[in-house]
Amino acid sequence: MEGADLRLRLYQIDLLVYDSILAAIDGCAGVFHLASPCIVDKVQDPQKELLDPAIKGTQNVLMAAKEKGVGRVVVTSSISAITPSPQWPADVVKAEDCWTDIDYCKQNELWYPLSKTLAEKVAWEFSKEKGLDVVVVNPGTVMGPVIPPTLNASMLILVRLLQGCTETYENFFMGSVHFKDVALAHIMVYENPSASGRHLCVEAISHYGDFVAKVAELYPEYKIPSLPKDTQPGLLRAKDGAKKLMDLGLEFIPMEQIIKDAVESLKSKGLIP
Repeated sequence: MEGADLRLRLYQIDLLVYDSILAAIDGCAGVFHLASPCIVDKVQDPQKELLDPAIKGTQNVLMAAKEKGVGRVVVTSSISAITPSPQWPADVVKAEDCWTDIDYCKQNELWYPLSKTLAEKVAWEFSKEKGLDVVVVNPGTVMGPVIPPTLNASMLILVRLLQGCTETYENFFMGSVHFKDVALAHIMVYENPSASGRHLCVEAISHYGDFVAKVAELYPEYKIPSLPKDTQPGLLRAKDGAKKLMDLGLEFIPMEQIIKDAVESLKSKGLIP
Protein backbone atom coordinates (compact mmCIF):
# COMPACT_ATOMS: atom_id res chain seq x y z
CA MET A 1 0.00 0.00 0.00
CA GLU A 2 1.26 3.43 -0.91
CA GLY A 3 2.72 5.16 2.15
CA ALA A 4 2.24 2.10 4.35
CA ASP A 5 5.91 1.98 5.36
CA LEU A 6 5.51 5.43 6.91
CA ARG A 7 1.87 5.68 8.01
CA LEU A 8 0.47 2.18 8.57
CA ARG A 9 0.73 0.64 12.01
CA LEU A 10 -0.63 -2.81 12.81
CA TYR A 11 -1.78 -3.84 16.27
CA GLN A 12 -2.99 -7.19 17.53
CA ILE A 13 -6.09 -6.76 19.67
CA ASP A 14 -8.56 -8.89 21.57
CA LEU A 15 -12.06 -7.42 21.65
CA LEU A 16 -12.47 -8.63 25.23
CA VAL A 17 -9.18 -7.06 26.40
CA TYR A 18 -9.84 -3.34 26.80
CA ASP A 19 -6.23 -2.20 27.03
CA SER A 20 -5.34 -3.84 23.70
CA ILE A 21 -8.03 -1.77 21.98
CA LEU A 22 -6.99 1.38 23.82
CA ALA A 23 -3.41 1.06 22.55
CA ALA A 24 -4.53 0.48 18.96
CA ILE A 25 -6.70 3.59 18.67
CA ASP A 26 -4.51 6.00 20.58
CA GLY A 27 -4.15 9.15 18.44
CA CYS A 28 -6.89 8.18 15.97
CA ALA A 29 -9.44 10.72 14.68
CA GLY A 30 -11.83 7.97 13.57
CA VAL A 31 -12.44 4.30 14.26
CA PHE A 32 -14.03 1.61 12.09
CA HIS A 33 -15.31 -1.26 14.23
CA LEU A 34 -15.65 -4.17 11.83
CA ALA A 35 -14.73 -7.18 13.94
CA SER A 36 -17.48 -9.58 14.98
CA PRO A 37 -17.54 -13.38 14.65
CA CYS A 38 -19.93 -14.69 11.99
CA ILE A 39 -21.09 -18.29 12.34
CA VAL A 40 -24.17 -19.32 10.39
CA ASP A 41 -23.83 -23.04 11.10
CA LYS A 42 -24.42 -24.81 14.41
CA VAL A 43 -22.99 -22.87 17.35
CA GLN A 44 -21.73 -24.90 20.32
CA ASP A 45 -21.42 -22.05 22.85
CA PRO A 46 -23.39 -18.98 21.65
CA GLN A 47 -22.39 -16.80 24.60
CA LYS A 48 -18.66 -17.39 24.20
CA GLU A 49 -18.46 -17.75 20.40
CA LEU A 50 -20.83 -14.96 19.31
CA LEU A 51 -22.57 -12.89 21.97
CA ASP A 52 -19.63 -11.85 24.18
CA PRO A 53 -17.25 -10.82 21.34
CA ALA A 54 -20.04 -8.93 19.55
CA ILE A 55 -21.63 -7.13 22.51
CA LYS A 56 -18.76 -6.69 24.97
CA GLY A 57 -16.37 -6.12 22.07
CA THR A 58 -18.52 -3.24 20.80
CA GLN A 59 -18.77 -1.76 24.30
CA ASN A 60 -14.99 -1.91 24.69
CA VAL A 61 -14.32 -0.26 21.33
CA LEU A 62 -16.75 2.57 22.05
CA MET A 63 -15.44 3.09 25.58
CA ALA A 64 -11.88 3.26 24.24
CA ALA A 65 -12.93 5.65 21.47
CA LYS A 66 -14.62 7.92 24.00
CA GLU A 67 -11.62 7.80 26.34
CA LYS A 68 -9.21 8.69 23.52
CA GLY A 69 -11.36 11.52 22.10
CA VAL A 70 -12.15 9.87 18.75
CA GLY A 71 -14.29 12.09 16.51
CA ARG A 72 -16.50 9.48 14.85
CA VAL A 73 -16.93 5.71 15.09
CA VAL A 74 -18.32 3.71 12.17
CA VAL A 75 -19.80 0.43 13.40
CA THR A 76 -20.22 -2.47 10.98
CA SER A 77 -23.57 -4.01 11.82
CA SER A 78 -25.46 -6.28 9.41
CA ILE A 79 -28.76 -6.98 7.69
CA SER A 80 -28.93 -9.58 10.46
CA ALA A 81 -29.87 -6.68 12.74
CA ILE A 82 -32.76 -5.95 10.34
CA THR A 83 -33.99 -9.47 9.56
CA PRO A 84 -35.51 -11.83 10.72
CA SER A 85 -38.35 -9.50 11.61
CA PRO A 86 -41.55 -11.57 11.13
CA GLN A 87 -43.83 -8.89 12.61
CA TRP A 88 -42.83 -6.33 9.94
CA PRO A 89 -45.82 -5.43 7.68
CA ALA A 90 -45.77 -7.57 4.53
CA ASP A 91 -46.70 -4.59 2.34
CA VAL A 92 -43.83 -2.35 3.53
CA VAL A 93 -40.26 -2.47 2.22
CA LYS A 94 -37.77 -3.18 5.00
CA ALA A 95 -35.52 -0.24 5.69
CA GLU A 96 -33.29 1.22 8.39
CA ASP A 97 -36.23 1.55 10.80
CA CYS A 98 -36.74 -2.24 10.80
CA TRP A 99 -35.11 -4.25 13.58
CA THR A 100 -34.54 -7.98 14.01
CA ASP A 101 -36.97 -9.63 16.45
CA ILE A 102 -34.86 -10.54 19.50
CA ASP A 103 -37.40 -12.96 21.00
CA TYR A 104 -37.80 -14.72 17.65
CA CYS A 105 -34.02 -15.21 17.46
CA LYS A 106 -33.84 -16.63 20.97
CA GLN A 107 -36.76 -19.00 20.37
CA ASN A 108 -35.25 -20.26 17.11
CA GLU A 109 -31.62 -20.24 18.30
CA LEU A 110 -30.55 -17.74 15.64
CA TRP A 111 -27.46 -16.67 17.52
CA TYR A 112 -25.67 -14.61 14.86
CA PRO A 113 -28.62 -12.23 14.17
CA LEU A 114 -29.11 -11.98 17.93
CA SER A 115 -25.46 -11.04 18.46
CA LYS A 116 -25.48 -8.38 15.73
CA THR A 117 -28.77 -6.88 16.90
CA LEU A 118 -27.79 -6.65 20.55
CA ALA A 119 -24.35 -5.28 19.65
CA GLU A 120 -25.83 -2.54 17.47
CA LYS A 121 -28.38 -1.62 20.14
CA VAL A 122 -25.51 -1.31 22.63
CA ALA A 123 -23.75 1.04 20.21
CA TRP A 124 -26.77 3.33 19.91
CA GLU A 125 -27.33 3.34 23.67
CA PHE A 126 -23.68 4.25 24.28
CA SER A 127 -23.79 6.97 21.64
CA LYS A 128 -26.88 8.52 23.22
CA GLU A 129 -25.68 8.30 26.81
CA LYS A 130 -22.03 9.32 26.28
CA GLY A 131 -22.39 11.72 23.36
CA LEU A 132 -20.10 9.73 21.04
CA ASP A 133 -20.64 10.28 17.30
CA VAL A 134 -21.60 6.85 15.93
CA VAL A 135 -22.81 5.90 12.45
CA VAL A 136 -23.68 2.38 11.33
CA VAL A 137 -23.40 0.38 8.09
CA ASN A 138 -25.65 -2.69 7.68
CA PRO A 139 -24.18 -4.81 4.85
CA GLY A 140 -26.02 -7.67 3.19
CA THR A 141 -24.38 -10.90 2.01
CA VAL A 142 -20.84 -9.71 1.21
CA MET A 143 -19.16 -11.33 -1.79
CA GLY A 144 -16.49 -10.71 -4.39
CA PRO A 145 -12.85 -11.73 -4.97
CA VAL A 146 -11.35 -13.86 -2.20
CA ILE A 147 -8.71 -11.91 -0.27
CA PRO A 148 -8.39 -13.59 3.17
CA PRO A 149 -6.83 -17.06 3.55
CA THR A 150 -10.14 -18.54 4.68
CA LEU A 151 -13.64 -18.11 3.24
CA ASN A 152 -16.08 -15.90 5.12
CA ALA A 153 -19.60 -17.12 5.87
CA SER A 154 -21.09 -15.25 2.90
CA MET A 155 -18.69 -16.77 0.36
CA LEU A 156 -19.25 -20.18 1.92
CA ILE A 157 -22.93 -19.81 1.00
CA LEU A 158 -21.93 -19.39 -2.66
CA VAL A 159 -19.52 -22.35 -2.58
CA ARG A 160 -22.21 -24.58 -1.10
CA LEU A 161 -24.69 -23.44 -3.72
CA LEU A 162 -22.24 -24.37 -6.50
CA GLN A 163 -21.91 -27.76 -4.83
CA GLY A 164 -25.69 -28.27 -4.98
CA CYS A 165 -26.84 -27.15 -1.51
CA THR A 166 -30.60 -26.46 -1.38
CA GLU A 167 -30.60 -24.28 1.77
CA THR A 168 -32.61 -21.06 1.26
CA TYR A 169 -31.18 -18.98 4.17
CA GLU A 170 -34.67 -17.76 4.98
CA ASN A 171 -33.58 -15.80 8.04
CA PHE A 172 -30.22 -14.60 6.75
CA PHE A 173 -30.60 -13.18 3.24
CA MET A 174 -31.85 -9.77 2.18
CA GLY A 175 -29.58 -8.98 -0.75
CA SER A 176 -25.97 -9.21 -1.90
CA VAL A 177 -23.25 -6.56 -1.97
CA HIS A 178 -19.70 -6.38 -3.33
CA PHE A 179 -17.06 -6.02 -0.63
CA LYS A 180 -15.65 -2.98 -2.47
CA ASP A 181 -18.99 -1.23 -1.99
CA VAL A 182 -19.04 -2.15 1.69
CA ALA A 183 -15.62 -0.52 2.05
CA LEU A 184 -16.75 2.57 0.14
CA ALA A 185 -19.87 2.82 2.29
CA HIS A 186 -17.74 2.94 5.43
CA ILE A 187 -15.56 5.69 3.99
CA MET A 188 -18.57 7.70 2.83
CA VAL A 189 -20.41 7.64 6.16
CA TYR A 190 -17.18 8.48 7.97
CA GLU A 191 -16.23 11.43 5.75
CA ASN A 192 -19.71 12.91 5.26
CA PRO A 193 -20.70 15.00 8.31
CA SER A 194 -24.39 14.75 7.35
CA ALA A 195 -24.37 10.93 7.51
CA SER A 196 -26.25 9.68 10.55
CA GLY A 197 -28.04 6.60 11.82
CA ARG A 198 -28.12 3.23 10.08
CA HIS A 199 -27.26 2.59 6.42
CA LEU A 200 -28.59 -0.53 4.69
CA CYS A 201 -25.84 -1.68 2.31
CA VAL A 202 -27.10 -3.98 -0.49
CA GLU A 203 -27.09 -3.58 -4.26
CA ALA A 204 -30.83 -4.29 -4.07
CA ILE A 205 -33.23 -5.87 -1.60
CA SER A 206 -33.75 -9.28 -3.16
CA HIS A 207 -34.54 -12.90 -2.38
CA TYR A 208 -31.97 -15.67 -2.20
CA GLY A 209 -34.00 -17.29 -5.01
CA ASP A 210 -33.14 -14.31 -7.25
CA PHE A 211 -29.46 -14.79 -6.46
CA VAL A 212 -29.60 -18.53 -7.15
CA ALA A 213 -31.37 -17.97 -10.48
CA LYS A 214 -28.69 -15.50 -11.58
CA VAL A 215 -25.87 -17.89 -10.60
CA ALA A 216 -27.58 -20.67 -12.58
CA GLU A 217 -27.94 -18.36 -15.59
CA LEU A 218 -24.30 -17.26 -15.51
CA TYR A 219 -22.80 -20.67 -14.71
CA PRO A 220 -24.97 -23.41 -16.26
CA GLU A 221 -22.04 -25.87 -16.04
CA TYR A 222 -22.61 -26.17 -12.30
CA LYS A 223 -25.50 -28.22 -10.95
CA ILE A 224 -27.32 -25.33 -9.32
CA PRO A 225 -30.45 -26.56 -7.48
CA SER A 226 -33.80 -25.30 -8.68
CA LEU A 227 -35.17 -23.20 -5.84
CA PRO A 228 -38.43 -21.25 -5.65
CA LYS A 229 -38.10 -17.61 -6.66
CA ASP A 230 -39.59 -16.37 -3.39
CA THR A 231 -37.34 -17.78 -0.67
CA GLN A 232 -37.71 -14.97 1.89
CA PRO A 233 -41.38 -14.88 3.03
CA GLY A 234 -42.68 -11.36 3.55
CA LEU A 235 -39.64 -9.63 2.05
CA LEU A 236 -40.52 -7.01 -0.56
CA ARG A 237 -37.92 -6.49 -3.28
CA ALA A 238 -36.55 -2.99 -3.86
CA LYS A 239 -33.96 -1.66 -6.31
CA ASP A 240 -33.20 1.31 -4.05
CA GLY A 241 -33.16 -0.44 -0.69
CA ALA A 242 -29.88 1.30 0.09
CA LYS A 243 -31.25 4.75 -0.77
CA LYS A 244 -29.39 6.48 2.08
CA LEU A 245 -26.03 5.35 0.68
CA MET A 246 -27.15 6.06 -2.89
CA ASP A 247 -28.00 9.61 -1.83
CA LEU A 248 -24.42 9.93 -0.53
CA GLY A 249 -23.23 9.02 -4.04
CA LEU A 250 -22.62 5.28 -3.85
CA GLU A 251 -23.26 3.48 -7.16
CA PHE A 252 -23.58 -0.20 -6.33
CA ILE A 253 -21.93 -2.96 -8.35
CA PRO A 254 -24.83 -5.09 -9.70
CA MET A 255 -25.53 -8.68 -8.63
CA GLU A 256 -24.29 -10.15 -11.91
CA GLN A 257 -20.83 -8.60 -11.47
CA ILE A 258 -20.70 -9.59 -7.79
CA ILE A 259 -21.31 -13.22 -8.77
CA LYS A 260 -18.77 -13.16 -11.61
CA ASP A 261 -16.05 -11.62 -9.43
CA ALA A 262 -16.73 -14.14 -6.67
CA VAL A 263 -16.94 -17.28 -8.83
CA GLU A 264 -13.92 -16.43 -10.99
CA SER A 265 -11.86 -15.76 -7.87
CA LEU A 266 -12.95 -19.06 -6.30
CA LYS A 267 -12.00 -20.87 -9.52
CA SER A 268 -8.61 -19.13 -9.78
CA LYS A 269 -7.74 -20.20 -6.22
CA GLY A 270 -8.84 -23.78 -6.83
CA LEU A 271 -11.61 -23.55 -4.25
CA ILE A 272 -14.18 -24.78 -6.79
CA PRO A 273 -13.63 -26.80 -9.99
